[in-house]
Amino acid sequence: MDEALLRSLTPSVLTVLVRRGADFAAAEDAVQDALVEAVRVWPERPPRDPKGWLVTVAWRRFLDATRADTARRRREEVVDMEPAPGPAPTADDTLRLYFLCAHPSLTPSSAVALTLRAVGGLSTRQIAQAYLVPEATMAQRISRAKRTVSGVRFGQPGDVATVLRVLYLVFNEGYSGDVDLAAEAVRLTRQLAAVIDHPEVAGLLALMLLHHARRAARTAPDGSLVPLAEQDRARWDTATIAEGVGILQGALARDRLGEFQAQAAIAALHADAPTAGETDWVQIVEWYDELVRLTDSPVVRLNRAVAVGEADGPRAGLAALAGLDDSLPRHCAVAAYLHERDGDLGTAACLYAEAARKASNLAERDHLTRQAARLNARRSR
Repeated sequence: MDEALLRSLTPSVLTVLVRRGADFAAAEDAVQDALVEAVRVWPERPPRDPKGWLVTVAWRRFLDATRADTARRRREEVVDMEPAPGPAPTADDTLRLYFLCAHPSLTPSSAVALTLRAVGGLSTRQIAQAYLVPEATMAQRISRAKRTVSGVRFGQPGDVATVLRVLYLVFNEGYSGDVDLAAEAVRLTRQLAAVIDHPEVAGLLALMLLHHARRAARTAPDGSLVPLAEQDRARWDTATIAEGVGILQGALARDRLGEFQAQAAIAALHADAPTAGETDWVQIVEWYDELVRLTDSPVVRLNRAVAVGEADGPRAGLAALAGLDDSLPRHCAVAAYLHERDGDLGTAACLYAEAARKASNLAERDHLTRQAARLNARRSR
């Protein structure tokens, strides 16, 4: 069973159902039923036209549910809309579906959560981690969003800012999480940049390219994480870095700074340093100051504390960290790193171990566990 094929087909199948008259919540349920049926049937009877098969099965499931839940007159109207047999169109509707999910009837946060679940293929747990909220809270938010858009026609798509936020979170999950969605997020952001001339669209594309250029160096052959300072910079994709820097320079020249441009500027400074020791941390702190001004995000403040620790010393970094909530993801890991640089190996080892217990994926957990073991070994000598 080709799960990647199923994920890639899901957005366009969902779009077909919405265009044919299904409300969003019912269409999503029908597509999920079709995917389950595909997992059961395809290994023994693979279809010649996978997308057409999914559209047909999903549409039939939608019709069955509609017949069971609505009045006779509505059932007859839906039956009249049943599509003629034949292959489904092959156009890529994914980006359009992102805009449809960012509907004006939803708050931006609910629109992002719904899109990540329905189009991005992320689990409720992964979305909750991205938003720093409990999984149960996110499940309720997504359910409310489904109810809000149920029965709503999508003639008025959402705004660009919400779509950018979704693409950013999808890229981050693909870059560091369990599902490989980073390349797809880059592809869709390129499409968006081709049709919308806006500095923040360009900023997001530059940010994605600059991070994606380092991807080959982020893991060792055994799958373990390689921290930025230890990465083999010869493995970075210099052509992609140059493209990202060029796009960023064009966006910054328009003097309409946004958070994605500021993040891309930080990534560009890392990419520009020949070695980790030559990184311009002072300028990176200045860009983080801009990000704090733009977003007032606790995650930005956490990352700023690391940069302050590099620019002004670990005690300055710990002072910047002191005012932040210690329940923030990666707070323990950052504190461990700064304490290690300050020479407090015992505290650092304990914090690395605590960070490992809180890590959201196996690679990060293994890396932090090895850091704690390394420091404990040094202390026992």
